[in-house]
Amino acid sequence: MKLQKPLLVVIAGPTASGKTELAIELACKYNTEIISADSRQFYKELPIGSATPSEEQLAKVKHYFIGNRTIHHPCNVAEYEEEVIALLSRLFTSQPMVIMAGGSGLYIDAVCNGLDILPEPDLLLRHHLHALYHEQGIEALRTQLRLLDTEFYHQVDLKNPIRLMRAIEVCMLSGQPYSSLRTGKSKLRSFHILKLALDVPKPLLIERINHRVDEMMQRGLLEEAQRLLPFRNLQPLRSLGYKELFAYMEGQFTLEKAIEKIKINTRKFAKRQITWFKKDPLYHWIPPNDLQHIDQLIENALQQS
Repeated sequence: MKLQKPLLVVIAGPTASGKTELAIELACKYNTEIISADSRQFYKELPIGSATPSEEQLAKVKHYFIGNRTIHHPCNVAEYEEEVIALLSRLFTSQPMVIMAGGSGLYIDAVCNGLDILPEPDLLLRHHLHALYHEQGIEALRTQLRLLDTEFYHQVDLKNPIRLMRAIEVCMLSGQPYSSLRTGKSKLRSFHILKLALDVPKPLLIERINHRVDEMMQRGLLEEAQRLLPFRNLQPLRSLGYKELFAYMEGQFTLEKAIEKIKINTRKFAKRQITWFKKDPLYHWIPPNDLQHIDQLIENALQQS
């Protein structure tokens, strides 16, 4: 039977839950390709800190959005949505199913649901907000957003300066609260979507996170961070692993303490990822080793397409 619509299989979940390994296994089985939905893996300068798939893994299956950008030209979520939708249109002409795997929930949602139409970034205003953040700290951004949009202030991650600055930017450019412009209406897509989220018991996930951090250090994360120190203020480097090692290089604490902070902050990040994906009832939460159940869900989705 000819498929009416192709299928996008989303493999999401917290960091270190096994998304890459499962995606490659399924891609090999279904003879398809993988789109990365990890917003740090876009950058070719961050192979260790972003846990980019190994050369051996990349050789098994064609991957997209891995090392396709430089930290000097960051990719925002709107660009990602546009580029992925264009890529899917091309891939679906020759294959009925494509896999998208990663833990960047906002980027996954952009592909699945679309983004609200918001004002284009203003470089001068963005420069002003970055200066405000560096001179007065994140509390200054929180205060400004609270004055401009109380509703979104109580929804946004108040520890994320990028999200705070973008919300303030939209408020100031549009003259309206950011929350009033977020319609939440999904765009119609030309493909069906199956959402899988990897369910890993908390003790095991903590163990996997700690092991991954130790493995990154053995592979040369410190040396990678040292090479990137001159660019530490760029947005892609204000993230896990790098910020803690930059602080160590400044003498704020020992290397041992920096590594422990990376582990703690990664565990907190994983918790936030789980919270994000749990908000979407369309996700099927499945242990990564339950291949029989995963295959059944995919087969059912393909038959319904």
